[in-house]
Amino acid sequence: MSDHNPCLTCGACCAHFRVSFYWGECRSAGGLVPDDLAVPVGPHRVAMRGTEGRPVRCTGLLGEVGDAVRCTLYEQRSSTCREFEAAWSNGQANPHCDKARAAYGLPPLTPPLQPDMAPERVA
Repeated sequence: MSDHNPCLTCGACCAHFRVSFYWGECRSAGGLVPDDLAVPVGPHRVAMRGTEGRPVRCTGLLGEVGDAVRCTLYEQRSSTCREFEAAWSNGQANPHCDKARAAYGLPPLTPPLQPDMAPERVA
């Protein structure tokens, strides 16, 4: 199995969706997310700065979507980010991943080729 993380050459989800979460995840409430990087979007919810309106781009995203990216807040990211998985990273499709990738003209991720599904070699 490959150790390649498709998120490091994508970042579309960080530049397509609003990243909202419960305000209790902010540092002032005992959480990890720095307070200055969260903006209120409801009575009990906040969003990562940069994702609260259009155009969307999380302030923690560094790099060019579809090329090379990284999260500068990785250790301090919200549960929304921690729970989002690239399609097929857990063996299942993720239509939200596909939607974000499509918005940037990126093809959907495909499931890894299983050894028992490899084409037979002709001797």
